[in-house]
Amino acid sequence: MSQRPIVSHRGRQVRFAPKIDALLSRHTGQDLFRLEPDTIGVAGADLLDALLRSRPANTEERPTFKPVRGRNVERADASAYMQAVAADVRQALQRPLETPADLTGLWPQVPHDYLRDLVFGRELGRFRVLVDRRLELTPKLTWSAVTSGAALLRRPSHTEPLSKLATLVLDAAAYPDRRYAMYLYRRVAAPICFTVAALVTNAVWLGAPFDDAVPNRHLIAEALRLLPPSWNILRVASPEFTAVDPRIGPADDVLLLPLLSHRDPALWEEPDAFLPERWADLDPDDHPGYLPFGHANERCWGRHMVLPLAERLLDLVRRDGLTVSPAQTVGRVELDGLMEVSEVRVERE
Repeated sequence: MSQRPIVSHRGRQVRFAPKIDALLSRHTGQDLFRLEPDTIGVAGADLLDALLRSRPANTEERPTFKPVRGRNVERADASAYMQAVAADVRQALQRPLETPADLTGLWPQVPHDYLRDLVFGRELGRFRVLVDRRLELTPKLTWSAVTSGAALLRRPSHTEPLSKLATLVLDAAAYPDRRYAMYLYRRVAAPICFTVAALVTNAVWLGAPFDDAVPNRHLIAEALRLLPPSWNILRVASPEFTAVDPRIGPADDVLLLPLLSHRDPALWEEPDAFLPERWADLDPDDHPGYLPFGHANERCWGRHMVLPLAERLLDLVRRDGLTVSPAQTVGRVELDGLMEVSEVRVERE
């Protein structure tokens, strides 16, 4: 079990993958350390801030809109897809809470499927597969789903409204353009479902059933602190970093680690405890070292979609009295793309 265990309200334990556990046990409280011969780890709040201010992220460091198989994602395309998914999310949030809504079962798969249907509707299978969690297993699976879907895609004959994102794909005429459009669909649609499902699963594991006096936004802020789905930020070697701190060589990549700054004992009282009430007196937008959505200079584009969708899910959890099965007392966090407690058995109280 982790040498720095999370203290849950409910006595549940978190068991981290060995590499994550090693980061926590060896480097919590340090500002800078060498991880690999060519990689520096950074977790000090002031140094994180200085490095992220020293230069903006380049195209390769922005995961959503980095080139697609050598084809650059133009600014106009990036804007169009971001606006489309934002419109789909806004429309979804206008709907009343479902009655009934059976969200019992294995999380984060259950909330992932709920979010897919809520935001993007019951679209063509060619679109639905692009949001499938299993595509994360390997990039080859994703590209196979994209290429086959683009080749076989046809405009539906039924009149059910499509999501804004799907409409963008269907408007692409030539096969290379459809393939490119479907890849971008995956890039913007899937992270919404992945991130919100991970965040709310983590919150449920850490604190459900929740105290009625604690608002959702405090539960979310604390879950993001202890188990941030986006727990690291990679920046490739740049002279700007050496200028900020000479301990960083000109050939060193930099791995910025909110996972560690979120538990720095110099920044947080009881850093390993799940205490959502702490956020009654803290501001998540400017607390030192708190970077669940990146730096203030370039916050994640999905932040204003993730947070309200997470609150909606928590409203359903609280309304329906959902909690973790009492038989499950250990949750595992694997070394995957997002940090999430896996295979959480959720049931009604």
